[in-house]
Amino acid sequence: METLRPDNETQVVEATQWALSSQSSLEICGTASKRGLGRPMETAARLDLSRMSGIQLYEPKELVMSALAGTPLAEIEAALSEQNQHLAFEPINYSALLLGDGSATQGSIGGVFISNLTGPRRINIGSARDHILGFHAVSGRGESFKSGGRVVKNVTGFDLSKLIAGSYGTLAVMTEVTFKVIPAPEKSRTVLVLGLDNNTAMRVMSEALGSPYEVSGAAHLPERAAKESKVDYVTDANAAITAIRVEGPGPSVDFRCQALRDIFQGTGEVEELHTQNSKTLWSEIRDAALLPDKGDHQVWRLSVPPAEGAGIVRAVLDKVDGAVFFDWGGGLIWLSIKPQTDAANKIIRGTMSQGGHATLIKAADQVRSSVPVFHPQPEPLDQLSGRIKDAFDPHRILNPGRMVAGR
Repeated sequence: METLRPDNETQVVEATQWALSSQSSLEICGTASKRGLGRPMETAARLDLSRMSGIQLYEPKELVMSALAGTPLAEIEAALSEQNQHLAFEPINYSALLLGDGSATQGSIGGVFISNLTGPRRINIGSARDHILGFHAVSGRGESFKSGGRVVKNVTGFDLSKLIAGSYGTLAVMTEVTFKVIPAPEKSRTVLVLGLDNNTAMRVMSEALGSPYEVSGAAHLPERAAKESKVDYVTDANAAITAIRVEGPGPSVDFRCQALRDIFQGTGEVEELHTQNSKTLWSEIRDAALLPDKGDHQVWRLSVPPAEGAGIVRAVLDKVDGAVFFDWGGGLIWLSIKPQTDAANKIIRGTMSQGGHATLIKAADQVRSSVPVFHPQPEPLDQLSGRIKDAFDPHRILNPGRMVAGR
């Protein structure tokens, strides 16, 4: 496969125009850390954006940054850390899950936003798309365009940022993105409640999230998942762990943690993780690193109504051999199962009668070619998605078939 490595947006336009004129298709990638997400593609060439790298603007006092799409996430985070700022939505690092190497690349900033993958703070700060201010891109028509700007007030007309985020490169090639950043919390602590069953854990997380104590993360790890952690307090508990995170100024965090400990003292044994262990645990939760047997297992990501989470897991595990843990207060379920020819697609999606969606994150190419990787849409939404694809990429040259067969 031929690889095209543009240095700037003009060369991206030239590459897409070449693809149009030669009736070829392009696989769009930055560092290729998320290449295994979505349906496998067969393309004539690869458009590698890794040379389009570098922070173009950073104004810490204005809480805004612009960077070329191929800029490594590690470079973004290092620059932010120097100013005690961060990306609040906690970009997921799928290296350990998809590449089998936790030290591998975290991906590029363009890949972060184009996939719209968001970590544990999703429950109170929104998703990656909620932090985009503007972007530059090249459509499948070979035309450059931009949307938004460097402040929220510049977003007028159609907010294309919300559309592009989560499109996995099937609508346009993002070349530059501008986004919001915020001050990093001074302190992060996690209250642990030990030994709860799934149903009780759902109630505890709901109560914590509904409290006035500004919880920024709520997850439940059954004992098998807790055993996968590198945090000794979690691994050595030999019990299920319900984790409730509190962040902010030191005195405020101390007060809120104590208040939560008092609330749940009678529910189960209560412990507390301080900043470093807390950060380690939530990185593991964010990156789905707590799934046992993830090396050869198929992995699903289920987004469900939190009140239905425990019941959905019970229904699935009654029929499928697997392991789970919960994030987003029970609204996100990570599920690892033994390999099956259809990845238990009908069983898993058949349990979601109360709403939600299931995404097949990891499976062999053959399975991802035969099973819908992304949750099938109702017919009206599917038709709308098709018309949007026609508007941006009528000749199907950008990541064809990555999200839906034939598109």
